[in-house]
Amino acid sequence: MKRVLLIILFCIFVQYCVFSQVILNADGPGETYELISSLLAPGNDAVEVPDCGHLEFGRHIDELFDTELNKYVFRFIIHKTPDSDRCINFDRQRNEIKTYDKSPDNLLGTQNEKVEYKWKFKLDTAFQASSAFTHLHQLKAVGGPEESMPLITLTARKGDPDQFELRYAETTNQVTLTKVDLTPFKGAWVEVTETILYKENGTYSITIKKVEDGTPLLEYTNNSLRTWKTDAEFIRPKWGIYRSLTDNDNLRDEVLYFSDFSIEEIDTTTAITHDAFGTPEITISPNPASDRITIHGISLDNETEISVYDLFGRKILTKKNLVSNSLDITQLNKGISLLAIKKNEHLTAVIKLVKD
Repeated sequence: MKRVLLIILFCIFVQYCVFSQVILNADGPGETYELISSLLAPGNDAVEVPDCGHLEFGRHIDELFDTELNKYVFRFIIHKTPDSDRCINFDRQRNEIKTYDKSPDNLLGTQNEKVEYKWKFKLDTAFQASSAFTHLHQLKAVGGPEESMPLITLTARKGDPDQFELRYAETTNQVTLTKVDLTPFKGAWVEVTETILYKENGTYSITIKKVEDGTPLLEYTNNSLRTWKTDAEFIRPKWGIYRSLTDNDNLRDEVLYFSDFSIEEIDTTTAITHDAFGTPEITISPNPASDRITIHGISLDNETEISVYDLFGRKILTKKNLVSNSLDITQLNKGISLLAIKKNEHLTAVIKLVKD
């Protein structure tokens, strides 16, 4: 039994090593496409640019130094003409970066997985949005009958006043979840934090605030939202500018700035092994925790043993007969450990525990 437990703990340790945060930042002029692809799709191509129809201009994503952030940032450029959508569609334009099927697994959203996306962006002070669509970010499914319509879209739209919209499609019909005046976004660096639990009954939240002073510009939370697409293989993020040309008279050559892209799998509360053991979902809360946690989803009787292991498989704590399913963790060191639950000498679940 001990050998089996150690093997399981080792496998979970390897799994957590894969669940690392990926951060993409500009590092100076030159080889921009190569830098982006090296992190989002190593050995492949993670950029969708209009270079094919505008070769004389050169690359449509480059890097320049930003004095406000005091670092290099990415600059996305789109021209009113002759730029197109990859020389495939000519009624729209696309200059985006993405993850896709050539990307590492930890950059692709899968069912029952919780992911946090973060990034900064800045619109030019004279930015002009199309009255049709000017998408800046999408979470889009790959596979299944609903893949044509993005799950989540952030878009700018010309109006009176111009709007910044959060759009959502449960299946193939898109609605606006919330919208705000676009004006405060122009000429200012803003920071986005987007958290999503990919599930038939999932959760979604987003906050956008000014980098300069933390002023909130848009906030939305929904704890009961379908955040999965039927028969999808995975859901992937896209960033950049993707705009309609049906409103061409109101458009101009445009620039959009990005920095600090981050993709991180953050689910820490669910038993990693509950499916393998055929047991109900077992969770702990709070997680992270500093002094005490409560175990949910299982009755802890005299035959139940709770053990905590470090990531080298060493047992550092064992308890039985917990009162109210509550465990004191004050003696644990800060960081990640693994909580194992054995009932009647059978391993029931292993849960990631974070001590802060």
